[in-house]
Amino acid sequence: MLQAADIVIRLNAADDVVIARIEIPNGTLLVKESVRANVLIPAGHKIATRDVAAGKPVRRYNQIIGFATRDIKAGDHVHVHNVSMGDFERDYAFCVEAKPTDFIKPQATFQGIVRPDGRVATRNYIGIITSVNCSATVARLIARQFENRLDDFPNVDGVVALTHKTGCGMASDGEAIDILRRTTAGYIRHANFHSVLLVGLGCEANQINNLLSAHGLKRTDHLHAYTIQDKGGTRKAVEEGVARIKALLPSANQMKRETVPVSHLTLGLQCGGSDGYSGISANPVLGAAVDLLVRHGGTAILSETPEIYGAEHLLTRRAISREVGEKLVRRIKWWEQYTARNGNEMNNNPSPGNKVGGLTTILEKSLGAVAKGGTTNLVEVVEYAQPVTARGFVYMDTPGFDPVSATGQVAGGANMICFTTGRGSAYGCKPSPSLKLATNTALFEKQEDDMDINCGTVVEGKESIPAAGARFFEMILKTASGEKSKSELWGYGDDEFAPWMLGATM
Repeated sequence: MLQAADIVIRLNAADDVVIARIEIPNGTLLVKESVRANVLIPAGHKIATRDVAAGKPVRRYNQIIGFATRDIKAGDHVHVHNVSMGDFERDYAFCVEAKPTDFIKPQATFQGIVRPDGRVATRNYIGIITSVNCSATVARLIARQFENRLDDFPNVDGVVALTHKTGCGMASDGEAIDILRRTTAGYIRHANFHSVLLVGLGCEANQINNLLSAHGLKRTDHLHAYTIQDKGGTRKAVEEGVARIKALLPSANQMKRETVPVSHLTLGLQCGGSDGYSGISANPVLGAAVDLLVRHGGTAILSETPEIYGAEHLLTRRAISREVGEKLVRRIKWWEQYTARNGNEMNNNPSPGNKVGGLTTILEKSLGAVAKGGTTNLVEVVEYAQPVTARGFVYMDTPGFDPVSATGQVAGGANMICFTTGRGSAYGCKPSPSLKLATNTALFEKQEDDMDINCGTVVEGKESIPAAGARFFEMILKTASGEKSKSELWGYGDDEFAPWMLGATM
């Protein structure tokens, strides 16, 4: 029989399971656990190290990830066939783990673009944003005139059209249009845009003047706005947009990079296509980098509320005040009500791909997902696309769908996205560059065109989480300074603008 001492990962002495580093054949003896596999265990999946009776909780990370639906024997494969969700009380224990932040001086620096008003950018785009889906084609036609035609403007990263599928067929006031307008306003104000052209149709619910007024925005040399109807149709609207952008390019090209402190960095933290390794390698590696960022004075935004469900008590314990912790709990309760009234449930997550990768319940996925947020205090909780003004570790309430979630983070001010994946992702973002962290070496090698860093070294025991986190922190600084990410090299980001659509389409 095969024997193996290091082909599994134990995360906590109290856990009922260990994680397979590699595929484990039936009959393999796990020497350190004194357990023999009863069946083949896929890589990244769980194997029981002790008996668990039906109805009893199953623990990973020394946290409940579900309940046994049948008797589980030591050596069994632990997954959806024998574990499911169940109700249990979470101890929110507000603030008990909050502690003073150990700030690092002097702060790390990067080469940023300082705007005249003091905002700092990591990229320098001109944006064309639509108020409604009806103006999407005009926006794309304008942007198309500048594809591969910016050689005379080397300091401009691009002219990008950001379009969406809503803006009409909705009420002219209320929560749905408020979120759309807040998101649009966040992009208009974003430091990574030198200037923005806002294009509408003219008769939509999301009227441009109302949008601007609601957020205190005014037309300036850096914010242009008009409608297709006012300009007299598609051709004239396109010609107008092209002319305005041509006039803006010389000014945009004058932007130069200079040394600025890392306190001007705001990271949006994302995970997509998670697997059984996500909570072991890429997520805690990103968390270690986030801790460094916060200790240097920077900001990180954790989101995807459906994907931290069941692990929110780990965040409330780090809240700097009970008020901040209770804000998060209120958003959790909102999601429970929201999914219920739409005939759904919070455990509709994980996805089929997550389950193939070894994740069994949303509790297990969430416990790994919160690791992206590191260990520093939770200083604020904001709603979708609200401006993030606090410095440190912040939570923003968003859906779990990556483009929608990241769109909210960018609207809130994120000037970079960090995205972990175990199954594979090809996500990219404009105007904020996106870095992708692979949870395992096989994925990194298979999808090397899309992955920026390999965290499989942690799974293989070749690198510690702090060392990998420090390595990724250096990559963050280089990318913020202008080095292109893999998704930027491919040109991703034009189609990933996806404001959260709430309510009925009428």
